[in-house]
Amino acid sequence: MKRISLSVALTITALLAGCGPAVVRTPPPPSPPPDVSSVPDAVPRREPRSANGNPPFYDALGHRYFVLASADDYRERGVASWYGPGFHTGRTASGEPYDMYAMTAAHKTLPLPCYAEVTNLRNGRSIVVRVNDRGPFVANRLIDLSYVAAAKLDMLREGTTLVEVRTLNAPETPLPAPAVAQSDLYIAAGAFAEENNANRLLSTLRAAGIGPVFIREATVNDRHLFRVRVGPVPDVAEFDRLVDELRGVGISDARLALD
Repeated sequence: MKRISLSVALTITALLAGCGPAVVRTPPPPSPPPDVSSVPDAVPRREPRSANGNPPFYDALGHRYFVLASADDYRERGVASWYGPGFHTGRTASGEPYDMYAMTAAHKTLPLPCYAEVTNLRNGRSIVVRVNDRGPFVANRLIDLSYVAAAKLDMLREGTTLVEVRTLNAPETPLPAPAVAQSDLYIAAGAFAEENNANRLLSTLRAAGIGPVFIREATVNDRHLFRVRVGPVPDVAEFDRLVDELRGVGISDARLALD
């Protein structure tokens, strides 16, 4: 559930929203629903782009993020975290109050608001959330879920999990959850048109003690590629460890592979 400190979050939110700081101290949140599984998923619908939270780019904690022009066809894998009581009723980047019991989420670059299907790659559970906030800005996190969204994915106790995020367009119906639960997951370290370049990276990673590592061939849009994969990755802790090791050899954009 770790995100960033509340004071930093408020500074970033104020920057994105162009408004005053949110409330720092809030009353205790209401009791959670007796059965979080009964909370319905968000329903994709057409909404105008929020007047707040959608600058062309913004800076947070020393990094610059570019907001996507469209949410269409976005699909990514990575680590999900969640945020709850310390932010409840505070202002989101879109200007709306945060409700930890609503099916919402925060993302660094998707336009606000938009809708996304989030699948827990460890157990196959899927939910649909409305993305209306910015973050998470900690470590290698891809998406920050509300308390109830995280509960429905069964990730509250661990605080994080490996997920796939796929945007939905209204009135699109979510697809059945992909058959990925308990399947091996890998980190994409690089993709090359030339096999020699892939072998060179393979040798570099092995020399650095990073692995297991291998090359997987694939044809994408009529292009034959040699993809360097590291793993398998059983959990978030191993993902974070491998990403740190890859960063140490100059690979700063390592991420979970989509295939």
